[in-house]
Amino acid sequence: MYSVLYFVFFLLDPILNHVSARQWVFTGLGTAAFLLLYFGLFWVSSKQGLLHVAAMVVLGIVFAKYNSGATTFFIFAAALTPFLVDTDSIAIKILLADEAIVGLTWWLLHLNGWFLFFAGGLSFVVGASNIHFAQRNRTNKKLLRAHEEIEHLATLAERERIARDLHDVLGHTLSVIILKSELAGKLMDRDPQRAGNEIREVEQISRQALSEVRDAIRGYRSKGLSAEFAQAKATLETAGVAVKCETTRLELPALHEGVLSMAVREAVTNVVRHAHARSCILRLAQQNGSCHLEIEDDGCGGIVAEGNGLRGMRERVEMLGGTLKRDSHAGTKIIIAVPLKVSPKSGSAVN
Repeated sequence: MYSVLYFVFFLLDPILNHVSARQWVFTGLGTAAFLLLYFGLFWVSSKQGLLHVAAMVVLGIVFAKYNSGATTFFIFAAALTPFLVDTDSIAIKILLADEAIVGLTWWLLHLNGWFLFFAGGLSFVVGASNIHFAQRNRTNKKLLRAHEEIEHLATLAERERIARDLHDVLGHTLSVIILKSELAGKLMDRDPQRAGNEIREVEQISRQALSEVRDAIRGYRSKGLSAEFAQAKATLETAGVAVKCETTRLELPALHEGVLSMAVREAVTNVVRHAHARSCILRLAQQNGSCHLEIEDDGCGGIVAEGNGLRGMRERVEMLGGTLKRDSHAGTKIIIAVPLKVSPKSGSAVN
């Protein structure tokens, strides 16, 4: 904006030469036209802006014979052009065209060398410098747009993560609460003491659910695979499902352990809700440098559609470079393989 002050050089010539009133009117019209073109650039598109620049060059040609400060028009045209085009190559072509017009004007109007120096040489230096700055501005804008896009994608990913986590946490816990509440209702008359125990467990699980929701928000929800297997076994047994655990204790990175824990939780929830199974087998082992997790039940199977829980489980596993396979022909069997280097401490089989 302040660069417009350099236009004062156009007014120095009539001031220093004490020109006539007629020439002052002529100078005033040129000044008004330039200011209209200059400030109009802020309201028009880039293509229309190039027309404004072309008009400035025309003003420079018109006033070159009468006002030595007319070189200002060519300098402004060269300075503004790089910011109105999309590439350096276009800016260079326009700058060279501007130089050719300056040379032709100088030759046709028989102007002195100072016109060629300022209108040609100085405008070229200013234009070339601004090509560099304009390119840097375009690069910065692209980087800014890229950062904004990354932030947008990160926000979407975080929303999806929160949705998956809340689904897994609340879906599993509420299923357990429903099971225990139904069991307590059935036992209320024939075994009040056991019914009371179940109700107390419902209260305990509800408090745990509240804590898990808080932990999920903080991202520190998982208590480890061992605790998850123990909870899974207790949940399945409460639902009347016979459980067999075949696990190997492994050293796992926290991220891998968290993903596998959520997979166990989601799979067990599905068994309790949908499978109508009588037995379930949980396996965890190391095979060829990968961690293999299997959850197999003898339920109804046959479910083809992939729900939100299984989809979220698959996304987490694939995020670690792993795979998830599901076989629902006879019951349901989920096989998760996550590539990692682990150190098996010892093997154990818990039935």
